[in-house]
Amino acid sequence: MCPCPCPPARPTELAARMDFGLVPLALLMAAVTYPWRAIPLLLPQVNRLPPAVRDYLKLVGPAMLATLAAVSVAVVVDASRTERSFHIGIEWLAVALCVAVAALRRSLLIGLVGAVLIVALARAAGLAA
Repeated sequence: MCPCPCPPARPTELAARMDFGLVPLALLMAAVTYPWRAIPLLLPQVNRLPPAVRDYLKLVGPAMLATLAAVSVAVVVDASRTERSFHIGIEWLAVALCVAVAALRRSLLIGLVGAVLIVALARAAGLAA
């Protein structure tokens, strides 16, 4: 929904305002990351690969997600979506907590929940935008 007090848009007006510029990027990202995630399903002999190759294949997916998350945390786009800037805020603290908890407890879920809670509470208290 639009945050401004404008009247509700008709479906044709909404389609005219939507930006489809990122659809090709999403398709490209899917084409690049999907084969690496599908290899264990498509190749039943993946367990016969050398341990270094298996370790590499296990880490490709998390590395891709970490890259996307890092850009989301570190880069802020202005309202007109034309200018990007580097951002340091509460999100960095949340990421550090998530990494620390995931490394110490071996539980990414607990780390993610803690990170989300930190950001949500900081935003609710007005400490972060």
